[in-house]
Amino acid sequence: MESNTNVTRARKSISAAQAGRWACASMFLVNGFVVGSWSPHIPGVAKRLALDEFALGLLILSFGLGAIVAMSVSGQMIARIGSRRTLLVFALPVIGALPVVLSMPGFWSAALALTVFGGAVGGMDVAMNANVVLLEKRLERAIMSSSHGFWSLGGFVGGALGGILIERVGVLPHAWGVTLIAVLIVSSTYSILADDRGPVRSGLPTEVVHTRGRLPRHVTIYVIGAMALLCLCAEGAILSWSALYLQKAMLADTATAGFAFAGFSGAMAITRFLGDRVRNWLGAVKTFRISGVIAGVALAVAGLVESPWIAIIAFSATGVGIANMVPILFSSAGNQPDVDAGVAISVVTTMGHSGILLAPSIIGFLGGHFGLGSVYLGLAILLGLLMLLAGNAASADTRHAVTETGATG
Repeated sequence: MESNTNVTRARKSISAAQAGRWACASMFLVNGFVVGSWSPHIPGVAKRLALDEFALGLLILSFGLGAIVAMSVSGQMIARIGSRRTLLVFALPVIGALPVVLSMPGFWSAALALTVFGGAVGGMDVAMNANVVLLEKRLERAIMSSSHGFWSLGGFVGGALGGILIERVGVLPHAWGVTLIAVLIVSSTYSILADDRGPVRSGLPTEVVHTRGRLPRHVTIYVIGAMALLCLCAEGAILSWSALYLQKAMLADTATAGFAFAGFSGAMAITRFLGDRVRNWLGAVKTFRISGVIAGVALAVAGLVESPWIAIIAFSATGVGIANMVPILFSSAGNQPDVDAGVAISVVTTMGHSGILLAPSIIGFLGGHFGLGSVYLGLAILLGLLMLLAGNAASADTRHAVTETGATG
C-alpha cells in the first residue's frame, strides 16, 4: 500500500513539474515578447526626443544598468522567498513598462523609466532561470535551451508585429495591447508555476541551492565568461540597433525595420528548439565552432550590404549561429572540475548578460563615429576569433551535471 502511495505521489510530482515547465515557458515568452515589442519603438523614441546615436546610447545604457543591479537583487530575493514569488515581483513591472516608457516627455524621465524597465527584465530573467533549474531537477532532463527558445519566439512575435502595428494603430495603442496580452498570459499561468518547495526525484534537495562561495580562481571560468559576453554583445547590437540601422543606412520604413530583430529572434527560437539534438550529435566543441562561423559570416554580410531585405536575412542567419553558443558556454562553466557549479555559473551569467545589457550603449557611441555597419563588421570579426577558444566548450559534453546545475543561455 505504501509503495502504491509513493508511486502516486511521484506521478503527481512529475505531472505538476510538467505543468510548471510550460508555465515557466510562458514567462519566457512574455519577457521576450515585451522586449521584442520595445525594439521597433527605439527609432521613434530617438526621433521624438531628438536624440543622436550618442544620446540614444546613453538612454539604452540606463536599461542595462537597471538590469545589472536588479539581477543581484533578484538572486538575494530568490534565496529568501523563492523563485516563484520573485518572478511575480519582477513580472508585474515588465507587464506595464512599455506604455510608461513611451509616455515619458523628455530624456531624463525616459531614462528613469527605462532603468525600471531594464531592472524588471533583468530580475525576471534570473527568477525564470532559477525556476527552470528547479524543474530540471524534478524532471531529470534539460529544458533550458527550449525555455530560451520561447523567449526568442516571444521576441520574434513582438518584433514582427510591432513595426506593423505601430504604423497602423499608433505608438501607445500598440504598447497597451502588448500590456494586455502579457497580463492575460501571466495571470492564466502563474498559479501553476513550480513552487520552490516540494519533492524532487533522485534524492536531490527540495529547494534550489544558492551557494555563496568565493569567486573561482580558475582562469578558464573568466575566459568562458568573456566568450559569453562577446556572443551576447552581438545579440544586444541586433536587439537595440538593427531597426535604426535599416532605417538610417537603407531607408527602410518602420514595418520593414521591425523584421530585423524579428527575423533574428525567430531563427534563434527554431534553432534553440533543435539545439539539444544537434549538440548530442556533433558534440559541444564542433557545434560551437560551426555556430560561430555561421554567426560571424552572417553578421559581416549584414554590415556590408545595402538592401534591407538582404540585411534581414543576414540578421536571421546570425540568430541561427548565436542560438546555441551561449547555452554551450554556460553548460561548460557548470561542468568545470574542482569549481563549485553554482559559483561558476553565476560568474559567467553576470559577465555574459552584461554584454546584452550594457554593450548596446557602447555600440551606439561607436556607431555615431564609424557607422553601425562598421560596428557589425567588427563584431563579426570578433566572433570569428572566438573559434580559437572553442576548446573551452569541451566540458559541456559532461552529461551527468545537466540536471544538477541548469546552465542557461
